[in-house]
Formats: sequence, structure tokens, C-alpha cells
Amino acid sequence: MEKVLMVGADVHKKSIRVRYGVGQAKPVGKSWGGRKKGRERLMTDMWREARRVGASRIVMAYEASSVGYVMRDEAMDAGIECHVLAPTKIKKSGQDHKKKTDDKDAIRIHEVVKNHILAGSAIPAVWVADEETRDAREVVRCRTDWGQKLTVVKCEIQSLLMRHGLEKPEGYESNWTKKHRRWIASWAEGASPLGEGGRQALRSLLRQLAFLEEEAQVLDQAVIKKAERPRYRKAVAALDAMTGIRVLTAMVFLTELGDMKRFKNRRQVGSIMGLAPSSNESGDVKDRKGHITRFGSSRLRRSLCQAVWSRIKQEGGVDRVFYDRLVNRNPKKKMIAVVACMRKLGVKMWHVASQASA
Repeated sequence: MEKVLMVGADVHKKSIRVRYGVGQAKPVGKSWGGRKKGRERLMTDMWREARRVGASRIVMAYEASSVGYVMRDEAMDAGIECHVLAPTKIKKSGQDHKKKTDDKDAIRIHEVVKNHILAGSAIPAVWVADEETRDAREVVRCRTDWGQKLTVVKCEIQSLLMRHGLEKPEGYESNWTKKHRRWIASWAEGASPLGEGGRQALRSLLRQLAFLEEEAQVLDQAVIKKAERPRYRKAVAALDAMTGIRVLTAMVFLTELGDMKRFKNRRQVGSIMGLAPSSNESGDVKDRKGHITRFGSSRLRRSLCQAVWSRIKQEGGVDRVFYDRLVNRNPKKKMIAVVACMRKLGVKMWHVASQASA
């Protein structure tokens, strides 16, 4: 039988705690530096250990984190089979949460690898995107995060005005129109109930807002440029034709989900979006559904939520009819209706993108 060196790694920015071993033997614990040289030494030492124990194959795993796929790529280049685990899919006891150490985490990950090699259990690994998808993700995620910053600054401006009793006059139908902006800017200069400190704070927030909006336009162009690449062009055009979907939403969907062909049905799509309901069917409990799992990308769920509200506002639209039917059934649970619309829209976008990319 082929000998396999099984490696469980708890990876951090400055250190990597590892537990490794062969078969049922107690895994050996050792630490390496978390920087590139430390990772290189780890790979070299693992192959040295594999030769010592007569193992012809090394299987390594670590949990997905802020370190990304760098260590996985380096391990694969070194001839080591490496898996990036989904933390939400690894079973943990209550004691694991209360007594958490790097070494315990390494042992837990080593157990996952050992169960896979010796018992054939599935590894709860995340899907690893290719280089082009990862690169597109960077600019798309940067743009969505920038939108969050814009929202924060706008809320800070409105809070400052509210603290000083400055209410928007009647006749201003919506916020952040040119008329509304002029009204806000008028309180930053000249005669104003704001003190000197308040005016300075408001001017600072307005400068921040101007910078964020200018940079958002730059990022919008970068996203459009990515959308025009052959890989995304047809799918983005098909999604952009849908009500409530624009280029940014389409690119968030395509880059977060990656290869559309890896999903076989709508249940898998709903699950990867984190919009599938949790369930409890143990013992006498039969098919009790709970809150959505919230697995996967929160950026994707935010984008779908924004798109759904845009579609719901369309009187007589399919989503508006579907939403109204759910709300009429349970008027106190409007957010459940919105989530149902999000899942329905996500599945539809998957079908549209798959057909366009075929």
C-alpha cells in the first residue's frame, strides 16, 4: 500500500504550525515561519521527512484565510498535493471554540487529511479559482468594498447634520441629488448653525466623499475593462440585459462563483451563494427549516439584494409579483420574501450565464 505523509497546517501571517505523520502514528508537531522563506523550508522539510519514512506522496491541507492561495500554489509547484479547507464545513465541538490554539487547529486539520486518506472521507475544500478569475476578483472586490466606504461617509454626513437639527427641507424627494448636495454644502461655509468644529468636520467629510466618488469612477472603468475580456464578454452582456443587473453586479456574480459548469443544479447554486435554508431533520424532527446558511461570498449576497430591490420596484414585473405573493402570505416576514427573490434571481443568473458561456 502506498505510504502517504499527511500534513495538517495552521497557517498565519508570521507562523505556520504543522502536524504531520504517516498512517495511524501520532502526528509530529513543528513550526515554521509564515513568510516565503519559511514556507519554502516547510516544503523542503516535508519531502525530506517523506523520503525518511518511505512515503511517495504528500497530502497537505490548511484552512482558507487572509493568506489566500499562495501556500497552496507553492505546495503544488513543489509536488505536494494541497487542499484549502472551508472553515465553515469543518466540524468543531464547543470545547474547540473555547480552547483554541494553533497546535489544536493543526491536529484538527491533520485529522481531516487522515480521514480522507485512510477512510476515504471527502475533504471539505473550497473551489480554487484560476489565475485569471483571481485577478478579476481583485478589482471587482475593490470596487464593491469602495461602495461600502461611500455608504459609510454618506451616513456620517447625515448623522452630523442630524445631531445639529439640520433636517432636509420639504420638496427634496431623494437624497444625494445635485439639489440635496448643494443644501449640504451650504452648511459647511458662511452662516451656519454649525460651530467652527462642525463646519470643519463637514468640509472634511465632503472632501472624502468627493475623493471616494472620483475613485469609484476609476474602478468602474477598470471593472468594465475586465468585463470586455473574451472570458466574460458574452456572459456580462446577457446578464446586463436583465432588469436590475448592471456590469458591476454581473462581474461580482461571475467572479465570485467562477466556473458555472461546476454546478449541476439550482440547489448547488443556492448553497454556494449561502441562500439555502439550514435544516434540522434529526430524530422526530422532520424537515424543519431555519435561517439561511450564509455560506460563501457576502459580497455576492449584497449585490443580489441590491438587484432584487431594483427589480421589485418594477410594477408588474415577475419579481414584484413573486415578492407580493410571499408578503401577502406572511406580511411580517418581508425579508424572507426578499431572500427568496435573491435565491430565485441568483439561479436565473446562473442559467443565463451558463447558456451565454456555452
